[in-house]
Amino acid sequence: MLNRYPLWKYLLILAVVVAGLIYSLPNLFPEDPAIQISSARGGATLDESRLEQIERELESADIAVKGIEQANDQWLIRLERADDQLNARDIISDRLGDDASVALNLAEATPGWLQAFSASPMTLGLDLRGGVHFLLEVDMDAALTQRLEVNASAMRELLRGERIRYRNTDVDERSLSIDFASSEDRDNARRLITRDFPDFEYASEGDGRGASLVMTLTEQSVEEIRDYAINQNLTTLRNRVNELGVAEPMVQRQGPDRIVVELPGVQDTVAAKRVVGATANLEFRLEARPDAPSNETETLEFRNNPARSAELMRDVIITGDSVSSASRSFDENGRPQVNINLDGTGGTLMNRATRTNIGRNMAVIFIEHKTRDRTVMVDGEEVIEREPYVERGLISLATIQSALGNSFRITGLESPTEAAELALLLRSGSLAAPIYFVQERTIGPSLGQNNIDRGVLSVQIGLLLVVLFMLARYKVFGVIANVALALNLTLLIAAMSLLGATLTLPGIAGIVLTLGMAVDANVLIFERIREELRNGLSIQQAINAGYERAFSSIVDANITTLLVAVILFSIGTGPVKGFAVTLSLGILTSLFTALLLTRAMVNLSYGGKPVKKLWI
Repeated sequence: MLNRYPLWKYLLILAVVVAGLIYSLPNLFPEDPAIQISSARGGATLDESRLEQIERELESADIAVKGIEQANDQWLIRLERADDQLNARDIISDRLGDDASVALNLAEATPGWLQAFSASPMTLGLDLRGGVHFLLEVDMDAALTQRLEVNASAMRELLRGERIRYRNTDVDERSLSIDFASSEDRDNARRLITRDFPDFEYASEGDGRGASLVMTLTEQSVEEIRDYAINQNLTTLRNRVNELGVAEPMVQRQGPDRIVVELPGVQDTVAAKRVVGATANLEFRLEARPDAPSNETETLEFRNNPARSAELMRDVIITGDSVSSASRSFDENGRPQVNINLDGTGGTLMNRATRTNIGRNMAVIFIEHKTRDRTVMVDGEEVIEREPYVERGLISLATIQSALGNSFRITGLESPTEAAELALLLRSGSLAAPIYFVQERTIGPSLGQNNIDRGVLSVQIGLLLVVLFMLARYKVFGVIANVALALNLTLLIAAMSLLGATLTLPGIAGIVLTLGMAVDANVLIFERIREELRNGLSIQQAINAGYERAFSSIVDANITTLLVAVILFSIGTGPVKGFAVTLSLGILTSLFTALLLTRAMVNLSYGGKPVKKLWI
């Protein structure tokens, strides 16, 4: 019989529509701006009296509190307005002091019955949710210097193992030079070093006591080091951002030596900048013996007590790169510490160094790359110039009691916050080269909400115009097309929520475009039905022919658009990807609603019934 579906097809369409309604509903319950309070030392954070004091102070500051709840030894204070978050955090921080960690948060507001279906709202991008945008520049010269210093340390160890005498090692831009007491020592060292270090071009200079070996990195090695530096920094920054718990962050390369970092939802830009841009690393070194040559030692001060210093060997046992995991805890006296686990290579090196030096002191050095601005005169004009510098300070100097392995702990930290940040940096990995902030932009929640309101308004206007046109042009069939259009938007939102896709302003543009394209298929079908009626077919035959003969044209047109969207997603970045995602999903939902949903509605309205006039 014409224009009738089997029961299973009606049930399948109904199931898809119901699922779409369920998984799109969480978007009607946006996240609440909130303040999260957790203990700095574990355990309970607030008692009832302090909680009441905080609530009274917030009310006196005209900050509306939506609710207060506790979960996993943490308190969550939900606020009515996002603009109150920063002020509320400052008030609570002043009240609690160092006893608690106070952070901005966004608390999920999805009802429990929807959470039972694992339904959650769409993730909003930086331009809608607010957040921070950083443009970072990688110091490629420092990357080359660091690699040369590592090679110099390895060469010195190799020469000592072969009992070849040397005097000084100097690093200059792309070159590394070693001085020797004689030409014979220099020639022996050259044969030994060239075997293990093929990335250099070698040149022998001077004779006798002035003999030296100059090693210059090849162009290919320089490019490899630069590529490694940018790629390693990308990986490290992604790990750090993941540790921050930011939803749908963006970390990507821009040009030869820059990295873009976007953190949606982050409002504490100082904390984000401190963690993302931290170039901290650790070095483990032995304390120098009294008879150690001066060119092999270095004097460093303690970070928390500059009046105290220690003489250390220049050779590094291991760095933070060998750390496989790190966590913050407290020792038996309640002082913060960081528990360290090393990888296989790091554990072997640590064991080898400590088992032969029991009773000797080992230092943990904290290294930070920083910049300071200075004003210089260029062509008679004052120009601000960025000057990079390195801060090295001792965290601890402890006696080696026994051979260490893959696990040990670092003490001597000033605060639990410092211990937590150090553990985070070690877990996420150290940067292969220092990075500097070139640009910083903050998008506040109010601007994000303004973008959302304008985006929703554009969708509403586009939907209204399409609805009015379809009603005026196709009457009853226009009503059917408009119902399908509304369900199409519902299914699109549900699909994006299920897939965890991020909605951005370009994504909203893709939704608006989808709404316009969604009715194209209905227009083709309805015009075909009109044409068949003019050709003399009966109403039932015209409806059937309209859907059957328009099918191939609709699929062909949408497949080509889908291919373009896939290409945009594969080669595009940032906003282009957001547009491609919504466009791709919109095409799929449009095909479903135009070819199956409207056909089911027409079948239920006209299928198998005597119809004298078709309102189309």
